[in-house]
Amino acid sequence: MGDREEKDGPLSGTRILDLADEKASFCSKLLADLGADVIKVERPGGDPSRHTGPFFKKIPSPEGSLFFWYNNTNKRGITLDLEREEGKKIFFRLLKNTDIVVETFLPGDLHRLGLGYDVLRGINSRIILVSVTGFGQTGPRSHDRSCDLVASASGGQMFVSGSASTPPLKPFGEQSYYTASLFAAIAVLLAFRNRDRLGRGEHIDISSQEAVLSTLDHVMVRYFHEKIIPRRQGNQSWNRSFFILPCKDGHILMAPFQQWETLVEWLDGEGMADDLKEEKWLEEDYRLKNFDRLIEILKRWSRTHTLEELFEIGQLMHFPWAPVLSPKQVLESPQLKERDFFIRVDHPEQSASFPYPGSPYQSSSLTLSRWKRAPLIGEDNVSVYQGELGLSDEELQRLSSMGVI
Repeated sequence: MGDREEKDGPLSGTRILDLADEKASFCSKLLADLGADVIKVERPGGDPSRHTGPFFKKIPSPEGSLFFWYNNTNKRGITLDLEREEGKKIFFRLLKNTDIVVETFLPGDLHRLGLGYDVLRGINSRIILVSVTGFGQTGPRSHDRSCDLVASASGGQMFVSGSASTPPLKPFGEQSYYTASLFAAIAVLLAFRNRDRLGRGEHIDISSQEAVLSTLDHVMVRYFHEKIIPRRQGNQSWNRSFFILPCKDGHILMAPFQQWETLVEWLDGEGMADDLKEEKWLEEDYRLKNFDRLIEILKRWSRTHTLEELFEIGQLMHFPWAPVLSPKQVLESPQLKERDFFIRVDHPEQSASFPYPGSPYQSSSLTLSRWKRAPLIGEDNVSVYQGELGLSDEELQRLSSMGVI
């Protein structure tokens, strides 16, 4: 079946119908990267997420959304109107040979369309349906609309992001979507394994709010046990064990409390230790109480060095420091180049190929022989509807003229 046969990986031979918008396209992308045959099912004219920027050459176009490109690699694409009866009949035919459906409709919308889980499992008892929504399928907020911003705010993430002197800050990018998608992909893999044992599928309910809340690290734990509401720390970690300082040509993440005496010797050798050599600074409690003074001294010193100097010397001293890299620097990283993390994906319609982030895992048994760019609108209509369902040219033209596909 075209690209499906060219893929390797643990999910090779698995069929997924992707009805998700930007809230969970990353989930099905992860599964496609593992070798699954993922078919992106879009409404005629294309999914609304195709209008999410940034755009190729900064020209808004449904075929030029870089956001859509990234979240839909290795997928095939068809168009289908699920609100039309003929569209639903075609969907049911596809469902018979499908293992997993990923969707992001508001709770109840699939049922209203006649595509609820009870209907789907009546057609295919082994189907796994994963629903990714803002607040889950139940509860007083289940029917509220959501987005990445809402999930970040309602999940508590935004409250602890930013500086103490500023209002709450949204983390960069669509982190709530990616977090929910990661949980959804893990749940799908578990359900897939469970299906082999029980012989039937299941309905997975993923809440973006809960996904965000599940990744708040120390925040909820401290509140449960100490009733402490963490303050926004800006460029510092919550316990001040790490913070970011400026250099001559960038910024570096430092951990000043580890190997304290070695660090002070370094500063003293350059005549910049000030009073840090005094015995009182050996006490960690004193350093914490006088943290602003410590930062002032370290900041004055770090500005006399380049980023590379601090990082390389710090590594020789076994300091857990790290450069704060720009996207350009990340792309040029010798470490990532050595591991072939970035892969080039062909875009024949652009007569070019572009670098994409690859898979963040390596294994002797996990391979993908070919990466494919995101599908164009309806690109695989003919191969799926004619090659797999056996529709004729006339039937395909009729359905197209009616707006069903």
